[in-house]
Amino acid sequence: MKFIDLKYQDHVAVATFNRTTNTINAQLVVDLEELVQTARKKSAAIGLVVTGGSEKFFSMGFDLPEIFPLSREEFTVFFKRFNRLCLDLFTLSKPTMAAIPGHAVAGGNILALCFDYRFIAAGHKLMGLNEIKLGVPLPYVCDCMLRNQIGYRHARTVADSGDFFKPPQLLEMGMIDRILKPHRLLPEAVRHVRRIGETSLPAFTMIKRNRVEKVVAEIAEQLEAREEIFVDSWYSDETRKRLQQAMEKF
Repeated sequence: MKFIDLKYQDHVAVATFNRTTNTINAQLVVDLEELVQTARKKSAAIGLVVTGGSEKFFSMGFDLPEIFPLSREEFTVFFKRFNRLCLDLFTLSKPTMAAIPGHAVAGGNILALCFDYRFIAAGHKLMGLNEIKLGVPLPYVCDCMLRNQIGYRHARTVADSGDFFKPPQLLEMGMIDRILKPHRLLPEAVRHVRRIGETSLPAFTMIKRNRVEKVVAEIAEQLEAREEIFVDSWYSDETRKRLQQAMEKF
């Protein structure tokens, strides 16, 4: 069963997560990998929008009930695959948009950072990275993208606090680009991506490459070592206790 529904609207690929909380597990990573490849190869698709199917969640992060029991080796495979997915999405040579109808926290926030643009619905919709409260650092891919997109000081606040933030705060720090009424979220997201894609995809490709290549180079230099550090943290005794407590809330 696929966790993403795909359709095309005005030559834009529109992908919708189809579960309630859209937690990130092995199947969703596979579905997103296929989505990125489809968006890359399909010449008729001039851009990509990803959204959630309900007003409650874009994604609430890693699927802890599925991921927590994994062996160290199994989790390492999953974690590395997730990081590569993030990089593939981050470097996709077409305009991309996260249309965020509800909460996008932890791994859900990481996914959102991989897009060129982020529009969020108005209301009580939270984003944030609470990894520090679980006893793990931000994944290195996320850390580099976060600092690049919102700057050192805001990234420090987000990472060190582990707090979740409301749309006005997210807009002020640069985490999102627009706040929209819920019924306008997807139409405006598609319109924005279509406008860019219709202007000149070859030009956009080079503009985006210039924008992301230094970040990708920074990540590549340290990624393998930082992945090992994250996995070590994930399996520390203190973090296992905190993950167990978090998992009980699912």
